[in-house]
Amino acid sequence: MKFCTTLVLAILLCASTMAQSQHIKGTITGNKKEPLARASIVVKGKMNGTITDEKGNFTLDASKLKLPLTLIVSSAGLADQEITVTDLSTPITVQLEQKSALNEVVVAASRSRENLLQSPVSIEKMNYQAVREVPSLSFYESLQSLKGMEMFSVGLGIKTVNTRGFNGTSNARFLQLIDGIDNQPPGLNFPMGNLFGVPDIDVESAELIPGAASALYGPSAFNGMLSIQTKDPFKYQGLSLYLKTGINHVNDPMAGAQAVNDIAMRYAKSLFKDRFAFKVNFGYFNGLDWYAHDYTDISAATPPANRGPKNPGYDGLNIYGDEVARVLPGIGLVARTGYQEKDLMNYNTYSAKGSVSLQYKFGNNLRLIYQYNRAQALAAFTSSARMNVNGFVLQTHRIELRHNNSFIRAYSSGEICDNGYNTRTLGQFINRYWVKDLDGNVVTPDKADQTWFTRYAAAYNGTVEGITAANHDAARSFADDGRMQPNTPAFNQTKDAVTKRYGTQGAGIYSHNKFYHADGQYEFTQVKAVNLLAGGSFRMYDMNTNGTLIDDKDQKITIKEYGAFVQAMKQLLNNKLKLTASVRYDKNENFKGSFTPRFSAVYEVMKNHYFRASVQTGFRNPTPIDQYIKLNAGPITILGGVPNNSKGMNVYENSFTAASVGQYAAGVQASVAGGMSQAEAIEANKSKLVQSHYPYITPEKQSAFEVGYKAMIGNRLYVDVNYYYSRYTNFILNAVVARPSHPVMADGEVNTDAAADLLNGGSQNFQLYTNASDKASGQGATLGLTYNLNRGFTVGGNVTWSSFILGDADPSKVAPFNTPKWSTNLNIGNTNLYRNFGFNANWHWQDAFDWYGPFNGMRPGPVTAYSLIDVQINKKLPQLKSMIKIGASNLLNNMITTAYGSPTIGGVYYVSLTIDDLFN
Repeated sequence: MKFCTTLVLAILLCASTMAQSQHIKGTITGNKKEPLARASIVVKGKMNGTITDEKGNFTLDASKLKLPLTLIVSSAGLADQEITVTDLSTPITVQLEQKSALNEVVVAASRSRENLLQSPVSIEKMNYQAVREVPSLSFYESLQSLKGMEMFSVGLGIKTVNTRGFNGTSNARFLQLIDGIDNQPPGLNFPMGNLFGVPDIDVESAELIPGAASALYGPSAFNGMLSIQTKDPFKYQGLSLYLKTGINHVNDPMAGAQAVNDIAMRYAKSLFKDRFAFKVNFGYFNGLDWYAHDYTDISAATPPANRGPKNPGYDGLNIYGDEVARVLPGIGLVARTGYQEKDLMNYNTYSAKGSVSLQYKFGNNLRLIYQYNRAQALAAFTSSARMNVNGFVLQTHRIELRHNNSFIRAYSSGEICDNGYNTRTLGQFINRYWVKDLDGNVVTPDKADQTWFTRYAAAYNGTVEGITAANHDAARSFADDGRMQPNTPAFNQTKDAVTKRYGTQGAGIYSHNKFYHADGQYEFTQVKAVNLLAGGSFRMYDMNTNGTLIDDKDQKITIKEYGAFVQAMKQLLNNKLKLTASVRYDKNENFKGSFTPRFSAVYEVMKNHYFRASVQTGFRNPTPIDQYIKLNAGPITILGGVPNNSKGMNVYENSFTAASVGQYAAGVQASVAGGMSQAEAIEANKSKLVQSHYPYITPEKQSAFEVGYKAMIGNRLYVDVNYYYSRYTNFILNAVVARPSHPVMADGEVNTDAAADLLNGGSQNFQLYTNASDKASGQGATLGLTYNLNRGFTVGGNVTWSSFILGDADPSKVAPFNTPKWSTNLNIGNTNLYRNFGFNANWHWQDAFDWYGPFNGMRPGPVTAYSLIDVQINKKLPQLKSMIKIGASNLLNNMITTAYGSPTIGGVYYVSLTIDDLFN
């Protein structure tokens, strides 16, 4: 018996010893020798990894690994360190030092890991700690502090980002990837900020490439690319919770203070000896959106001096329905009475995001990933009109096989939008359901507009008993008899009915569009002469709007595009010179193919001082909406630019430019006021009209040259400066034209009948998608400085200068630049100022500029200069694995507008609690 007991104990001891020898154990501390929780330990060149517990300890399964091996140890805000392991029996101890650009690693610039200082093009990065301690309401909003980033707020939950000019509130020139997935809804064709993105609690890092990135990322990366990476479930395990509540609309005359809430949950776990891992995410955000309430008269047919509340042709910027106007004989321009946006828009907003990721390791280097994302939202945004999407759903399915830096991936993205609507169209439709004829009978909607103008003319001309003649206020009051008042049962019932009808019958938006995407890349590690990388992609859009946005009710519209790239990198001169060359070819079935090469050189002139230069090219295919939209929005029809989309409509061939129509209408109005008859005024002013010659749409292109310098001086001061010059051709833009019923020209001059059509309702306005015939250029420079002070303080700032070079180009034939000339950021922070108290503050300023966009008919509108201060103070509670944060976005509550016609934005004040890695 004693022998058996001894034998069993020996076996157990041996097994225990063997088990211990199968693991690497150790402790990670910070630069003050404090234990580091959630530090990352990864086997170099493998996919094996783990993180430390709250005491800084870790255990890594090494049963499938061969010695010697190298561990990469990292923690947010501290420098990465590589440790060679030759013996499993001895625990290791690693002390990480303060982080700097010397050891910051980026991936997006070359699609492979490289040091930030040595990247061949400009790139910015927000790491994990920066994400956790952003002063803004969300990490996405804090991206504005990155050098060269432009951000425009089109709603509480929607921020539009861009770099290097030519921006818009619906910006299709900028690519946004989340774990390699294009985040644009297939029907909108632009990313709606982080509305359908990822909760802050699952963000590991964000990398920004300003400028053309088409050579590696294809047509959508024309102006730049933002790559967001989420947390690896093998590394970041356990339960994490995020609770934030705050208020906005403080001292806002449009609404009293309102609650803003943001909650999120993440759980991740690895199983089966670290072979399988999963993570589950959920986030929910809600609040009352900002109001758009600029009622400035923007009537294009009224001289600026005559605009204002007393203008009979009044067309308010955020008032809808008053776009319907006529020039009445002997009276002049008269517009219908519109409704303010606040009476038409649903300003409640929410975003609910959820995802499930399943990952399995085949050995140490090969991983299979499946991920499902679903997001649903209610929000308002600005496009050619102010839109509301209610219950908009975006879903993606992704499957990926990854081996180190090589992968093959396929995903689908589909949207469901049944309850969205166009507020401008809504206002016009409501105006057609209450109009009475001169006998007091309500007419049918198809006769309402003309009947209203008939009533107005009769009252103004003195033919209505009891109405003072030649009095615009009295004539409008008579024409508006029976007008539905906002928030009455009749108004609400009509509003509800109109928003549920699609296409030409209502203001509703129906969109069930999808796209299917496959891409991959392969790193040729067996090639020794150069670092060689190649890849390709294929995408198919499957459009389904049931005829409401595009002409697909009786026909199927699909669009296929594909591309491939190759990149080679070579180190020369004892690794001081790095040369990189890449070229990509892309083809859309509706257009000719495009080659986009990129060449770059990075030279280390002395230790940690790098000069870089690059020549880049970019291109952008017209989006499906650019190509095929056919939306009748009452007074204007928005028309995509491929030839078969407007076949038989005679728009591109027979129309006048909007600018000339405005000059002509103003001239007629002035002539009539001077005593001419309307017929005489038409004949006298018709020469002001200009026939449009806009081409059908084609891809837009750019070529850019950039030089830059990066340095880390004394391991404290990080310097990054660059200059770029870009040349643009075939810029895609919107052009507004008027198509008369008659031919625009007759016997070599403007046709009088066509000119008359523009005044008597015999014409139709179109917003065309076309290309700029003139060439334009842009240039700019940025300077960024970051200094690491003693005791953990970091101060930094950046300044961006942007300039549009019009040259000899016609301003009406060039895309709008929509970018401030100067913008700056200054920030200061300390992650551990005193006993785990930290803070972060950022000041942003940008100067004034003119905004051009389809919302205002491509006419200029001022965006005034403004500044914002974001600040947060936090307390970390390591034993509870939590952090409490109090902060403010726009601390001083400056009421600003970032794009003409979009909402007025104020401050948001919040408190949050984050709990990380429970039950790990």
